[in-house]
Amino acid sequence: MNFKEIIKEQDLFALFNEATIGIEKEGQRVLKNAEIAKTPHPKNIGNRQNHPYIQTDFAESQVELITSPEENSREVYRYLSAIHEVLLRKLPQDEFIWPLSIPAILPKEEDIQVAQFDKKEDVEYREYLVSVYGKYIQMISGIHYNFGFSQDFINRLVEITKLEENILRNKLYMKLARQFIRYQWLLVYFYGASPLAPDEFFTKLKNPKKIVRSLRTSKYGYVNDESIKVSFASIEEYAKTLTGFVAEGKLIAEKEFYSSVRFRGASKVFDLQKKGIQYLEFRLFDINPFAPYGIKEEDIRFIQLFAMLLLWLDEEDEKTSVEIGKNYSEQIALDNPLKSPIFLKEAEYLLNNLLEIIENANFSLEDKKLVENKIKEIYNAKLTVGGKLWLEYEKVGSMADLGSKLAIEYKNQALEKYYSLTAFSNMELSTQALMSDAIAQGISIKILDEQDQFLKLSYGKHTEYVKNGNMTKYDTYISPLIMENKVVTKKILAENNFRVPKSYQYNSIDKAKSEFEKIRGKAIVIKPKSTNFGLGITIFKNGINNLDDYEKALSIALKEDKEIMVEEFIEGTEYRFFVLGDKTLAVLLRVPANVIGNGKSTIAELVAKKNENSLRGDGLSSPLKKIQLGDIELLQLKEQGLNATSILAEGKIAYLRANSNISTGGDSIDMTDRVDESYKKLAVEITQAMGAKICGVDLIIEDIEAVATNKNYGVIEANFNPMMMMHIFPAEGKSHRLTEEVLKILFPEKY
Repeated sequence: MNFKEIIKEQDLFALFNEATIGIEKEGQRVLKNAEIAKTPHPKNIGNRQNHPYIQTDFAESQVELITSPEENSREVYRYLSAIHEVLLRKLPQDEFIWPLSIPAILPKEEDIQVAQFDKKEDVEYREYLVSVYGKYIQMISGIHYNFGFSQDFINRLVEITKLEENILRNKLYMKLARQFIRYQWLLVYFYGASPLAPDEFFTKLKNPKKIVRSLRTSKYGYVNDESIKVSFASIEEYAKTLTGFVAEGKLIAEKEFYSSVRFRGASKVFDLQKKGIQYLEFRLFDINPFAPYGIKEEDIRFIQLFAMLLLWLDEEDEKTSVEIGKNYSEQIALDNPLKSPIFLKEAEYLLNNLLEIIENANFSLEDKKLVENKIKEIYNAKLTVGGKLWLEYEKVGSMADLGSKLAIEYKNQALEKYYSLTAFSNMELSTQALMSDAIAQGISIKILDEQDQFLKLSYGKHTEYVKNGNMTKYDTYISPLIMENKVVTKKILAENNFRVPKSYQYNSIDKAKSEFEKIRGKAIVIKPKSTNFGLGITIFKNGINNLDDYEKALSIALKEDKEIMVEEFIEGTEYRFFVLGDKTLAVLLRVPANVIGNGKSTIAELVAKKNENSLRGDGLSSPLKKIQLGDIELLQLKEQGLNATSILAEGKIAYLRANSNISTGGDSIDMTDRVDESYKKLAVEITQAMGAKICGVDLIIEDIEAVATNKNYGVIEANFNPMMMMHIFPAEGKSHRLTEEVLKILFPEKY
């Protein structure tokens, strides 16, 4: 079947470019000195037996990170990044992920523990592998690249060829498999990066004692006995020969057959004939030590393009291509990593054809540049992964030292912004924290709407939807509407005998000014009627006497809503209570945006210095918000007899906001263990009055250690979708992982 002609004649290039891609990346847990870790698989992540993201491969020390199938290289890479960051942050402080395919230091065989699965048969299978191949060969790690063309592309081919889908799939993927094996040598040339191994590694073959490109993809790697030759002529022949070896006892199971290509879509190979091959697993790739996650995003894309090329090209000879390909691949794997490929003409032929596809299909300029860079690599092996690795090795002189340096560097990168998932840093921090906890616990994630922070979470057959980190099915429709409207909130709370401040409601500045005498000289708060992030709020703690200042504060509030509230200021300290169900999980003291003087710097300079803290940013993708110097802040300084150019004395505090919201630059201090239990109970009762499951209750309290009465507190607000990040990542005090608590109410069977 000539797929090239079909794609060209029917103009299927757009569909041809659609795919599903998934990455499986193995890696050894090691100590700083490159020795294999002897600790068990981390217990602070979900059960490896059914974990969608983090499992173990052969050894207890060998983690396997798995992405879900995604539609493009960018999305696959983002999830691979997130899974790595989650795992690295969960590992003990002294453990790292080895960034190379072959460990630099191997322990005694008796010290290597096979992965301890719950299922007895999984452990027994690994013990069988030990008896046949030994332990050392199993300690190799690599990248598995799962690839399938889109269902839409398959559907069009079915329409055009009039073939049954299973027949079409088998013809397509059998050709792709044969072509992959035939031309995989070029990928070994580009990505081979396992030039050395400890002497103990060579148990069956002698150490080659020469510079090679990739031990892992050669005869020195994980390979079956030479007598195991499975036919790739058709899916029928493949199934017949493979099951024959199992029946003869030469293989214990179908999965023992090791090939650089594996067919996916059924648990038994014979079932593929009826079901059709769903996708291929390319098992060829060494770990790239210069990529923090073992493979670069651009290389994920290049491999996709290469797979498309393989389907595009005509086959030379179906009967001999597999053996030719294995022979070529072996030669390239055992060649010097600083030498250009022996089969240079064929490399030129392949890459020029790939450029032709990109031009015909009108693919992106980035794709063209990607292939052009690969063309440069075939003429200069120093640009390949293996070439770069060998040059670095010669500089350092020790693979253990080089690998350790990179492993430490990559873990430090993951820990630098421990509160964020780098690849998803454009999302709210609470959503990122929920995603991080879901990944760790083995709950599958699908982003339905990234801008709207809408997630689909799945565990087994159980599915839940979450918006903005904690908006779930437990929210009633009316509850957020009540809390959004501060007037309604106060009325309901007052009816339920909670203490709320006296307030006035206005929809114009003129009306509010006409009643200025009602509040002249009194301590007041001016705020929009509907707000949830501390926006548009001005507080006059010392009373308001200046009509101009009053008018300015009214104007600021009206920018955020068409109606505003002027209410009495209740003396005390404001605390945020995070309530979930019938329990207060965290209490936070939020200190208004402030700076402390040093006797030298202006307030503007102190603000700039404080904003350099890595925890401060936009307040959505960072735990703390950068302090502003806008109208509200300048007005607050004026209240204190200060301005932006004032120089504060040593130790003197200047407040730039009266309200204490973290979203306006405030500091967060955990007070959960210090607050009297009566206030926690009060916050739960307020939440129930709002008809909410999750609520952020703001209370003004005179003395947090005194028992609550109807005179020593005031309810400021009740907030739907309350911020969690300030409790998870407080500026001071204990962290409360509220996102885990959200997952617990959604998936009680998981916990």
